[in-house]
Parts: sequence; structure tokens; C-alpha cells
Amino acid sequence: MAIIIKSPQEIEILREGGKRLATVLEKVGKTIKPGVSTWELDQYALKLITEMGDSPAFLNYRPEGADKPYPASLCVSVNDEVVHGIPSKDKILKEGDIVSLDLGLKHRGLFTDHAITVPVGEASEGSKKLMSVTKKSLEAGIWAAQGGNKIGDISNAIEKCIRGSGAIKYGIVEVLSGHGVGKKIHEDPYIPNFGKAGTGPKLVPGMVIAIEPMVNNGTKHVTIDEDGYTIRTADGKKSAHFEHTILITEGEPEVLTKVS
Repeated sequence: MAIIIKSPQEIEILREGGKRLATVLEKVGKTIKPGVSTWELDQYALKLITEMGDSPAFLNYRPEGADKPYPASLCVSVNDEVVHGIPSKDKILKEGDIVSLDLGLKHRGLFTDHAITVPVGEASEGSKKLMSVTKKSLEAGIWAAQGGNKIGDISNAIEKCIRGSGAIKYGIVEVLSGHGVGKKIHEDPYIPNFGKAGTGPKLVPGMVIAIEPMVNNGTKHVTIDEDGYTIRTADGKKSAHFEHTILITEGEPEVLTKVS
């Protein structure tokens, strides 16, 4: 698969889709509180998307190597769940949890991808720091995504932000990465959250990519549940995840998954 450069017409569709996706995820995030089930969050996201006339990108999506399609619209990953947590009526949020919401949207045939991590009620100081470091590393990666730079510049900026975040040694999940997006939910290029600056494919105007650092409060190693989707930290410590879909331009990148 080659890197797909989007046309001006496709970029306009992705701008609108990204804005819609950001609006949905913001609304879902505001409903998070103790006592809410992850299934309720999924159903609310689905309702908001379909009311706009769009489609959830993840519902019934079957990634390469998966035995079965993903059964929900929203990935809801709680505490030690890194990504791809399957919503359930039995999974009830409680005070102090942190929750990663990962959502994809299909608008007029094109895809955008976005994720946030939010606290349930009042999070611990450790959880707040984990979420802050992860979000800042995403911002560092976006800043590095200047036209003419390389994929490795994004990867290196993310890694340096996380490694330089203080005394705590965080685990950067190496087996998962950012990716191209637009025509499909996952496209080339592969965008690791660690690496050497100046390496990899060149960032060319018209590229649309999803940058998504996943950071653990302990080991970088992960396990996968029997459901075939839910990925957890190997040591049971918490994980955070933030993601934006961005457009590469001649200069500073444009964040597509924002409300305005």
C-alpha cells in the first residue's frame, strides 16, 4: 500500500468529518461520571453519529489478523486497558478511573480518527500526570509534523517528550502506532511513537495522518484479552491515549479533529 495524497475536494470533506467527530467525542466525554456503563457511552456516540447522517468507522470493522469484526462504534478502554476496549453493560465506571475514548467517523466516504482520555470524577495525581504527559507528547508530535520533515521527526518528538517528563519512567507502547487515514481507517504510513529524527517517509502536503501516542504508567509491554481486541498493560498499571487526525501542509500541520 502506498501513501495516499488527498485532493482539495477530499480535504474539505475530511475537514467537515473531523469537526463532526470532535464534536461527538467532546459530547461523549462530558457524560462520563461514576455509575455510567461503557455500553451507554457507545450507544450515545452511535446516536450522535447517525443523527448527523454519518457512520461509525469501527462498528463491524475487521482489522487485518482479527478473527471477528469489532462489535461496537466506540472503543472504551478503562485504567489498564490501553486500547480497543469493548463496551459492556457490565462495565460500570467508578470514581478515580481514567477512560480512553477512541472513535472513528465516516463522512461522505472518508474517515477521520480521534481519541481522548478523561478522568471519572477526581483522578489521582499520578493519573493526572500520565494523561498530561500523553497529551503533551501528542502536541509535540503534531508540532513536528511540518511539511518537508520526516515521519521519524514525529516519532522522535513524541518519544523525547515522554522520556523527558520527569522522574517517572513511562512505558511507550511500541507494538501500536499512528497511521495514515482518509480513504480507509488505516493507511500507510506507519507512525511509531518512538524513533530517530530524520528517518522514514517525507511529510508531503496533502497527506492526512493520525498521530496517537499510547503511554503506560509502567512497562511498555502489553497483553491481549480473549475477546481478541482489548489490549492491556502487562503489569496492570494505567494507560492513557490521545489522538488527532491532521493534514500535512507546506508549513504547520492542520488539526482536523477539532470542534472549531
